[in-house]
Amino acid sequence: MTSQMDTDEQSIVLPSSTTSGLSLSLHPLPILNISEHLTRLKLQTRSNSPFILGALLGTQNGREVEIKRDRDDLVDHDFLVSRRDQYKQVFPSLEFIGWYTVAPIPTSRHIALHEQFTGYCSTPLLLVLQPSMITSSSSDITGQTLPFKAYEPTIEIRDKKTRSVFIEAPYKVETGEAERIAVDWTAKGGGGSTSLESHLHAQRAAVKMLHERILVLVQYVTNVIAGQIPTDHTTLRSLSALIASLPASENKGFRDEFNTLVDKHLILTGGSREDRTLNVRRRGMGRQGTMPGDWAMHP
Repeated sequence: MTSQMDTDEQSIVLPSSTTSGLSLSLHPLPILNISEHLTRLKLQTRSNSPFILGALLGTQNGREVEIKRDRDDLVDHDFLVSRRDQYKQVFPSLEFIGWYTVAPIPTSRHIALHEQFTGYCSTPLLLVLQPSMITSSSSDITGQTLPFKAYEPTIEIRDKKTRSVFIEAPYKVETGEAERIAVDWTAKGGGGSTSLESHLHAQRAAVKMLHERILVLVQYVTNVIAGQIPTDHTTLRSLSALIASLPASENKGFRDEFNTLVDKHLILTGGSREDRTLNVRRRGMGRQGTMPGDWAMHP
Protein backbone atom coordinates (compact mmCIF):
# COMPACT_ATOMS: atom_id res chain seq x y z
CA MET A 1 0.00 0.00 0.00
CA THR A 2 2.85 2.37 0.81
CA SER A 3 4.59 1.53 -2.43
CA GLN A 4 1.45 2.32 -4.43
CA MET A 5 1.10 5.68 -2.64
CA ASP A 6 4.70 6.55 -3.44
CA THR A 7 4.09 5.71 -7.08
CA ASP A 8 1.06 7.98 -7.18
CA GLU A 9 3.03 10.82 -5.57
CA GLN A 10 5.89 10.51 -8.06
CA SER A 11 3.49 10.46 -11.03
CA ILE A 12 2.58 14.10 -10.34
CA VAL A 13 5.57 14.99 -12.55
CA LEU A 14 5.39 13.82 -16.15
CA PRO A 15 8.35 11.82 -17.49
CA SER A 16 11.34 13.61 -18.98
CA SER A 17 10.25 12.62 -22.48
CA THR A 18 7.56 15.31 -22.16
CA THR A 19 9.11 18.69 -22.93
CA SER A 20 7.91 22.03 -21.61
CA GLY A 21 8.87 24.40 -24.42
CA LEU A 22 9.20 27.23 -21.89
CA SER A 23 12.18 29.60 -22.11
CA LEU A 24 12.95 30.27 -18.44
CA SER A 25 15.66 32.52 -16.99
CA LEU A 26 16.53 32.57 -13.28
CA HIS A 27 18.38 35.49 -11.74
CA PRO A 28 20.83 35.13 -8.81
CA LEU A 29 18.80 37.19 -6.31
CA PRO A 30 15.96 34.64 -5.94
CA ILE A 31 18.53 31.84 -5.66
CA LEU A 32 20.30 33.58 -2.78
CA ASN A 33 17.08 34.64 -1.04
CA ILE A 34 15.45 31.20 -1.20
CA SER A 35 18.60 29.57 0.16
CA GLU A 36 18.71 32.15 2.97
CA HIS A 37 15.01 31.55 3.69
CA LEU A 38 15.64 27.84 4.17
CA THR A 39 18.71 28.40 6.37
CA ARG A 40 16.87 30.96 8.50
CA LEU A 41 13.90 28.67 9.13
CA LYS A 42 16.21 25.76 9.95
CA LEU A 43 17.74 27.81 12.72
CA GLN A 44 14.42 29.19 13.95
CA THR A 45 12.54 25.87 13.98
CA ARG A 46 15.56 23.65 14.70
CA SER A 47 14.33 21.34 11.97
CA ASN A 48 16.34 19.94 9.09
CA SER A 49 13.38 20.09 6.72
CA PRO A 50 11.13 23.06 7.55
CA PHE A 51 8.25 23.94 5.25
CA ILE A 52 8.89 27.16 3.35
CA LEU A 53 6.70 29.03 0.92
CA GLY A 54 7.24 32.20 -1.09
CA ALA A 55 6.21 34.13 -4.17
CA LEU A 56 8.18 34.58 -7.40
CA LEU A 57 8.16 37.89 -9.26
CA GLY A 58 9.36 38.50 -12.77
CA THR A 59 8.38 39.20 -16.33
CA GLN A 60 6.66 37.10 -18.97
CA ASN A 61 6.48 37.67 -22.69
CA GLY A 62 4.68 34.78 -24.34
CA ARG A 63 6.72 31.66 -23.57
CA GLU A 64 9.71 33.66 -22.32
CA VAL A 65 9.79 34.03 -18.52
CA GLU A 66 12.34 35.70 -16.23
CA ILE A 67 12.34 35.13 -12.47
CA LYS A 68 13.93 38.28 -11.04
CA ARG A 69 12.75 38.62 -7.42
CA ASP A 70 10.94 36.78 -4.65
CA ARG A 71 8.94 37.42 -1.49
CA ASP A 72 9.12 35.16 1.56
CA ASP A 73 6.55 36.95 3.73
CA LEU A 74 3.34 35.31 2.51
CA VAL A 75 0.78 35.53 5.31
CA ASP A 76 -2.66 35.51 3.73
CA HIS A 77 -4.50 36.64 0.62
CA ASP A 78 -4.90 40.29 1.65
CA PHE A 79 -1.25 40.60 2.64
CA LEU A 80 -0.05 39.05 -0.64
CA VAL A 81 -2.26 41.37 -2.70
CA SER A 82 -1.02 44.37 -0.70
CA ARG A 83 2.63 43.42 -1.23
CA ARG A 84 2.04 42.77 -4.93
CA ASP A 85 0.43 46.19 -5.40
CA GLN A 86 3.31 47.89 -3.56
CA TYR A 87 5.83 46.20 -5.82
CA LYS A 88 3.83 47.20 -8.89
CA GLN A 89 4.15 50.86 -7.88
CA VAL A 90 7.95 50.67 -7.76
CA PHE A 91 8.58 47.91 -10.33
CA PRO A 92 5.73 48.21 -12.87
CA SER A 93 7.19 45.50 -15.10
CA LEU A 94 7.22 42.79 -12.41
CA GLU A 95 4.31 40.38 -12.15
CA PHE A 96 3.45 37.47 -9.88
CA ILE A 97 4.57 34.49 -11.96
CA GLY A 98 4.76 31.63 -9.48
CA TRP A 99 5.83 30.34 -6.08
CA TYR A 100 8.65 28.37 -4.51
CA THR A 101 9.08 25.74 -1.84
CA VAL A 102 11.53 23.10 -0.60
CA ALA A 103 10.91 19.40 -1.31
CA PRO A 104 12.65 16.37 -2.79
CA ILE A 105 9.98 16.14 -5.52
CA PRO A 106 6.56 17.74 -6.13
CA THR A 107 3.65 15.75 -4.70
CA SER A 108 -0.14 15.95 -4.63
CA ARG A 109 0.25 18.31 -1.66
CA HIS A 110 1.97 20.78 -3.97
CA ILE A 111 -0.80 20.41 -6.54
CA ALA A 112 -3.32 21.48 -3.88
CA LEU A 113 -1.15 24.46 -2.93
CA HIS A 114 -0.58 25.29 -6.56
CA GLU A 115 -4.30 25.65 -7.25
CA GLN A 116 -4.51 28.36 -4.58
CA PHE A 117 -2.07 30.54 -6.58
CA THR A 118 -4.05 30.38 -9.82
CA GLY A 119 -6.08 33.36 -8.58
CA TYR A 120 -2.98 35.55 -8.95
CA CYS A 121 -1.66 34.04 -12.21
CA SER A 122 -3.35 31.77 -14.73
CA THR A 123 -0.38 29.38 -14.99
CA PRO A 124 1.93 29.99 -12.01
CA LEU A 125 5.34 28.33 -12.13
CA LEU A 126 6.76 26.23 -9.31
CA LEU A 127 10.41 26.53 -8.29
CA VAL A 128 11.58 23.76 -5.96
CA LEU A 129 14.76 23.86 -3.90
CA GLN A 130 15.99 20.27 -3.52
CA PRO A 131 18.68 20.13 -0.82
CA SER A 132 19.18 16.41 -1.52
CA MET A 133 20.82 17.36 -4.83
CA ILE A 134 23.64 19.09 -2.94
CA THR A 135 24.93 15.80 -1.55
CA SER A 136 26.48 14.87 -4.86
CA SER A 137 29.25 12.32 -5.02
CA SER A 138 31.07 14.40 -7.63
CA SER A 139 34.13 16.24 -6.33
CA ASP A 140 34.04 18.66 -9.25
CA ILE A 141 32.23 21.67 -7.81
CA THR A 142 32.11 23.48 -11.15
CA GLY A 143 30.40 20.49 -12.71
CA GLN A 144 27.57 20.36 -10.19
CA THR A 145 24.21 21.85 -11.04
CA LEU A 146 22.15 24.13 -8.84
CA PRO A 147 19.76 22.30 -6.45
CA PHE A 148 16.75 23.97 -8.08
CA LYS A 149 14.15 22.60 -10.43
CA ALA A 150 11.38 24.54 -12.17
CA TYR A 151 8.01 23.08 -13.06
CA GLU A 152 5.24 24.25 -15.35
CA PRO A 153 1.63 23.19 -14.64
CA THR A 154 -0.37 21.29 -17.22
CA ILE A 155 -3.35 18.98 -17.55
CA GLU A 156 -2.99 15.24 -18.19
CA ILE A 157 -5.77 13.07 -19.55
CA ARG A 158 -5.62 9.52 -18.22
CA ASP A 159 -8.41 6.93 -18.38
CA LYS A 160 -10.75 9.62 -19.72
CA LYS A 161 -10.09 11.73 -16.63
CA THR A 162 -8.16 14.96 -16.29
CA ARG A 163 -5.78 15.86 -13.52
CA SER A 164 -3.25 18.59 -12.78
CA VAL A 165 0.40 17.61 -13.14
CA PHE A 166 3.80 19.27 -13.56
CA ILE A 167 6.30 19.29 -16.42
CA GLU A 168 9.92 19.99 -15.57
CA ALA A 169 11.06 23.17 -17.34
CA PRO A 170 14.75 23.71 -18.07
CA TYR A 171 16.18 27.07 -17.06
CA LYS A 172 19.30 29.13 -17.42
CA VAL A 173 20.89 31.51 -14.93
CA GLU A 174 20.99 35.06 -16.24
CA THR A 175 22.85 37.87 -14.51
CA GLY A 176 23.27 41.60 -15.04
CA GLU A 177 26.34 43.68 -14.24
CA ALA A 178 24.96 44.82 -10.86
CA GLU A 179 24.05 41.23 -9.95
CA ARG A 180 27.52 39.96 -10.84
CA ILE A 181 29.12 42.58 -8.58
CA ALA A 182 26.74 41.73 -5.72
CA VAL A 183 27.28 37.97 -6.08
CA ASP A 184 31.04 38.45 -6.19
CA TRP A 185 30.89 40.58 -3.03
CA THR A 186 28.68 37.98 -1.26
CA ALA A 187 30.85 35.05 -2.33
CA LYS A 188 33.90 36.73 -0.77
CA GLY A 189 32.12 37.25 2.54
CA GLY A 190 31.35 40.92 2.07
CA GLY A 191 34.88 41.99 2.87
CA GLY A 192 38.31 42.32 1.36
CA SER A 193 39.13 43.90 -1.95
CA THR A 194 36.16 43.14 -4.19
CA SER A 195 35.14 44.54 -7.53
CA LEU A 196 32.28 46.37 -5.79
CA GLU A 197 34.70 48.10 -3.41
CA SER A 198 37.03 49.04 -6.27
CA HIS A 199 34.10 50.38 -8.27
CA LEU A 200 32.91 52.53 -5.34
CA HIS A 201 36.43 53.90 -4.76
CA ALA A 202 36.70 54.85 -8.43
CA GLN A 203 33.31 56.57 -8.32
CA ARG A 204 34.26 58.48 -5.17
CA ALA A 205 37.54 59.66 -6.71
CA ALA A 206 35.70 60.82 -9.84
CA VAL A 207 33.10 62.74 -7.84
CA LYS A 208 35.82 64.33 -5.70
CA MET A 209 37.71 65.50 -8.77
CA LEU A 210 34.50 66.88 -10.30
CA HIS A 211 33.82 68.77 -7.06
CA GLU A 212 37.28 70.33 -7.12
CA ARG A 213 36.98 71.39 -10.76
CA ILE A 214 33.56 72.96 -10.15
CA LEU A 215 34.98 74.94 -7.22
CA VAL A 216 37.68 76.30 -9.54
CA LEU A 217 35.02 77.45 -12.00
CA VAL A 218 32.92 79.00 -9.24
CA GLN A 219 35.98 80.84 -7.92
CA TYR A 220 36.77 82.12 -11.42
CA VAL A 221 33.27 83.53 -11.88
CA THR A 222 33.42 85.08 -8.40
CA ASN A 223 36.70 86.84 -9.21
CA VAL A 224 35.34 88.11 -12.54
CA ILE A 225 32.26 89.57 -10.85
CA ALA A 226 34.46 91.19 -8.19
CA GLY A 227 36.68 92.72 -10.88
CA GLN A 228 39.79 90.98 -9.57
CA ILE A 229 40.61 89.41 -12.96
CA PRO A 230 39.83 90.56 -16.51
CA THR A 231 36.68 89.27 -18.21
CA ASP A 232 37.21 86.56 -20.81
CA HIS A 233 33.99 86.40 -22.83
CA THR A 234 35.01 83.19 -24.60
CA THR A 235 35.40 81.38 -21.28
CA LEU A 236 32.14 82.79 -19.95
CA ARG A 237 30.28 81.69 -23.08
CA SER A 238 31.71 78.20 -22.67
CA LEU A 239 30.55 78.11 -19.05
CA SER A 240 27.09 79.34 -20.06
CA ALA A 241 26.82 76.64 -22.74
CA LEU A 242 27.94 73.99 -20.22
CA ILE A 243 25.31 75.06 -17.67
CA ALA A 244 22.61 75.19 -20.34
CA SER A 245 23.43 71.59 -21.36
CA LEU A 246 22.78 70.30 -17.84
CA PRO A 247 19.37 68.68 -17.22
CA ALA A 248 16.91 70.96 -15.44
CA SER A 249 16.49 69.56 -11.94
CA GLU A 250 13.24 71.52 -11.53
CA ASN A 251 11.71 69.56 -14.41
CA LYS A 252 8.71 67.46 -13.33
CA GLY A 253 9.99 64.39 -15.17
CA PHE A 254 13.32 64.64 -13.35
CA ARG A 255 11.62 64.94 -9.96
CA ASP A 256 9.36 61.95 -10.65
CA GLU A 257 12.29 59.80 -11.74
CA PHE A 258 14.39 60.92 -8.76
CA ASN A 259 11.58 60.11 -6.31
CA THR A 260 11.10 56.69 -7.93
CA LEU A 261 14.79 55.87 -7.54
CA VAL A 262 14.72 56.92 -3.88
CA ASP A 263 11.63 54.76 -3.25
CA LYS A 264 13.29 51.78 -4.93
CA HIS A 265 16.34 52.23 -2.71
CA LEU A 266 14.20 52.35 0.44
CA ILE A 267 12.27 49.21 -0.52
CA LEU A 268 15.43 47.26 -1.38
CA THR A 269 17.15 48.27 1.85
CA GLY A 270 13.98 47.61 3.85
CA GLY A 271 14.14 50.86 5.77
CA SER A 272 12.11 54.03 6.09
CA ARG A 273 14.92 56.54 6.37
CA GLU A 274 12.87 59.70 5.93
CA ASP A 275 15.51 61.98 7.44
CA ARG A 276 18.24 60.73 5.16
CA THR A 277 15.99 60.88 2.11
CA LEU A 278 14.93 64.45 2.84
CA ASN A 279 18.56 65.41 3.34
CA VAL A 280 19.55 63.84 0.01
CA ARG A 281 16.71 65.59 -1.79
CA ARG A 282 17.46 68.93 -0.11
CA ARG A 283 21.18 68.81 -0.94
CA GLY A 284 21.03 67.05 -4.29
CA MET A 285 18.23 68.88 -6.13
CA GLY A 286 19.51 72.39 -6.62
CA ARG A 287 18.07 74.63 -9.28
CA GLN A 288 19.62 74.62 -12.72
CA GLY A 289 22.67 76.83 -12.77
CA THR A 290 23.31 76.60 -9.00
CA MET A 291 25.55 74.30 -7.01
CA PRO A 292 24.01 71.96 -4.41
CA GLY A 293 25.21 71.69 -0.85
CA ASP A 294 28.32 73.63 0.17
CA TRP A 295 28.94 74.81 -3.42
CA ALA A 296 25.86 77.06 -3.24
CA MET A 297 27.62 79.16 -0.60
CA HIS A 298 29.75 80.73 -3.31
CA PRO A 299 28.19 83.76 -5.10
